[in-house]
Amino acid sequence: MAAHLGVARIGGIELLFLLAPLVIAPLGLELGRGLTSRLPTSPFRAHNPRGKWGARWWLLARGMQPAAAACAGIALLFPPGRVAGVLAGGWLVFCLLMGAAGIIDFFSSWPDASERLFRMALLAARMDLAVGGSWLVASRLGMRPMRIQEPIGLLTAVHFHFAGFATAMIAAATLQFSRGQGQELWLKRIVPFVIGMPYVVAIGFVVSPGLKMAAAALFSLSVAALAVLLRSGGRRATQSAARVLLQVAAVAVFAGMVLSSGYAIADFLGRDVLTIPQMARTHGILNGVGFCMAGLLGWIVEGENHAGREGARRRC
Repeated sequence: MAAHLGVARIGGIELLFLLAPLVIAPLGLELGRGLTSRLPTSPFRAHNPRGKWGARWWLLARGMQPAAAACAGIALLFPPGRVAGVLAGGWLVFCLLMGAAGIIDFFSSWPDASERLFRMALLAARMDLAVGGSWLVASRLGMRPMRIQEPIGLLTAVHFHFAGFATAMIAAATLQFSRGQGQELWLKRIVPFVIGMPYVVAIGFVVSPGLKMAAAALFSLSVAALAVLLRSGGRRATQSAARVLLQVAAVAVFAGMVLSSGYAIADFLGRDVLTIPQMARTHGILNGVGFCMAGLLGWIVEGENHAGREGARRRC
């Protein structure tokens, strides 16, 4: 509305980013709370006193998340500068708290081999938020780190919130719900690429177009493989709503990855077949809404049903 009235300049990339603090981050918080609470080493359990510090940081972050999201939204209404940067700093504080909670959770009790990769995925997701929040502040301050021009700075913030945080959370949930099933072995091979490649893609923007193209292609392949396993796991979900949401997420990511791979190749060849605004309107929506939002919601619904069955079993 502000953009239509001429009060503020809000484009497709800004609107895509707003989906992260307003929708994706709250869903990721809820999913992470459910996943972590089922671990024997959960920081929310009384017998893990060192992990209680991680729980306190997490609860503090969750409490300030709505206000931090409002700060991020208002920051986009101002032109780049000190005011916009300070407002974006409210979102960065939330992201840094999440990153700190992730580090404390991971090192409060060294995970055994069976849950190490799962815990690493949760840690990577929270660190992605910290990196993404830092890039948002840099973008709103009008900074040009490593001579990166806009909208690449804001797109990097988008990248770490969606391709980083949300995708790592979906990978962690898929890994946990696949335990004891045949696809667990494949997930253990795929998840390291899913949680690591977003950083290599970001480095490629600075270091080398060839590295960027190769990393983007490898990341696309790893997420596509995750989508195959997500679709297989989604079929076995006990809740019908979860099955539908996970199937939607799996299908959406394929279409989005085709577009992102095409953009990376065209950019490497110096051709403007797909522009950045076009990618925001197509790949961004497919990935942000179709994959990230549907995938997070699907595993939240399934997790709540699983928790309800576990609670009923204990009462019996």
